Amino acid sequence: MRHRVAHRKLGRTTPHRQALLRNMASALFDRERIRTTLMKAKELRPYAEKLITQAKREDDRAHARRLVAREIRDVVVVTKLFDDLGARYATRPGGYTRILRLGPRRGDGAEMAIVELLGSEYKPEKPEEKGKKAETEKKPEAKAAKPAGKAKEPKAAKAKSKSEDGEKKKASAKSKGKKKAAGKEA
Repeated sequence: MRHRVAHRKLGRTTPHRQALLRNMASALFDRERIRTTLMKAKELRPYAEKLITQAKREDDRAHARRLVAREIRDVVVVTKLFDDLGARYATRPGGYTRILRLGPRRGDGAEMAIVELLGSEYKPEKPEEKGKKAETEKKPEAKAAKPAGKAKEPKAAKAKSKSEDGEKKKASAKSKGKKKAAGKEA
């Protein structure tokens, strides 16, 4: 029996396992959602939550930042962790991550999961909101001022000028092709 034995080994040596968790935590804090195997996700959760708890500390922020920077070597990610995520979870007493099971992977049947930070969930727009946004976006376009001095062309004249432009482009492309062919023969 494995009494008093903590953590999964994940088939790796200790330094390799630590590097794996550091990289996954850095990716999680950067993207706020990662896809991995279920066993790695279960190992990542307590590791990442301890780092977020350090980022929430108000008493000794400089020391907490150094402790986290010891684990997460990317300065941009540490800054985001302390500025954004620490503030987001300031009142939450724990449970900053969620593991969503995806089912087995096709290749080898490994159980897959998504680890995401709470508050970064996908929120689809309701049909009513989509219609309102489309209307608000169209209104500024309708209010745009038309350039002065241009008279309105009839639709037939516009279509004719477009077709003439297309014919000119085709003719110039054909003449270029003839010049290239003549250059190759010479």
